[in-house]
Amino acid sequence: MSARRVGWLLAAGLAVVAFAVWLSSRRHLERDMMVGALVLPGLEHNVNTVTKVSLRKGDGTRATLQKGGDAWRVEERGWPADVGKVRKLLLDLGALNIVEEKTRLPANYPQLGVEDVSSPKATGTLVDIAGASRSWSVIIGKSSGAKSGYVRVAGAPQTLLAAPLLTVDSDPKGWLEKTLLDVPVARVRQVEERPAKGPAFTAARDKKEQNDFTVSPLPKGRELTSAAAAEPITTALGSLTLDDVRKADPKSDPPATHALYRTFDGLEVDVAGHKDGTHAFIAISARSASKDTAAEAEQLTARLSGWEFEIPDYKYNAMFSPLEDLLKKPPQPAKKATAGAAKPAKGAKPSGDAPSSDAAPSAVPSK
Repeated sequence: MSARRVGWLLAAGLAVVAFAVWLSSRRHLERDMMVGALVLPGLEHNVNTVTKVSLRKGDGTRATLQKGGDAWRVEERGWPADVGKVRKLLLDLGALNIVEEKTRLPANYPQLGVEDVSSPKATGTLVDIAGASRSWSVIIGKSSGAKSGYVRVAGAPQTLLAAPLLTVDSDPKGWLEKTLLDVPVARVRQVEERPAKGPAFTAARDKKEQNDFTVSPLPKGRELTSAAAAEPITTALGSLTLDDVRKADPKSDPPATHALYRTFDGLEVDVAGHKDGTHAFIAISARSASKDTAAEAEQLTARLSGWEFEIPDYKYNAMFSPLEDLLKKPPQPAKKATAGAAKPAKGAKPSGDAPSSDAAPSAVPSK
């Protein structure tokens, strides 16, 4: 072999070695650059331009958050969304950064909860974010400790361990604005209870300084469990929140129990309640008997009219407490005495001090 040929082979070998070293360094450099990089680049600068967020699971549950103006709405309910909760989700998604690369094998996706949500057995949640000029999609999988979890950009093979840990909810009611009404007991002057069944009654006080409400009318011979027996009723509209909401069905008119709240400043709030299986629903209407609260009544009517709100069961039971629950239990009647003395059993000796017929005669004193 000529020296020239040997030189060419040596040069080619050195070139192959150099290329391998360069390629290896590029791979390590790429990996080093990936760690700490954003999972959804560009979102962090476009949070305020996002107009729609959709969350979907494989079991079919879906929540769609739509922005209109400065307000967010849960499309599946038509009710305002919790703006603070939506904004936190977007900020966390924008800040989501890579901690470590994980599997690229689809067969391993289910272990991390990042399989496609087209499968009914998928446990992850697909989050689609639509902005003014671009969009992002990511599957949020299982958690890995308290600070990070597994994610996969939709359509990409690479699974990632990323932080911060995201907890997303595809149930629409989890995104609802929960605040419903707040009429503190300090404002309440009177509550009229008109149950669908049972006696009607009123809890009232004359002055704000009175802590306890007088309940009337009371059944003859009955009394309240305590002076504060009506407290659950009179405080029920304070910081009232909803669990879920639905449009009222004008064709449905189930028997309802009513509680009419009157305040010292003239606001009147009529709450109609009924049970639908294990769920407690109320409808709310408001009016004003004073110009001081006319605007408040109008605002409540505009926001609450035409809706039915599911509220916690304990709140419902407090709001519509029946009169019997406010009263002491009536005294138990005394047991009646037996009609006659029980006859002794046959052959039994009579009780008492009288001697029996078989007893020996007493001794006669001697003279």
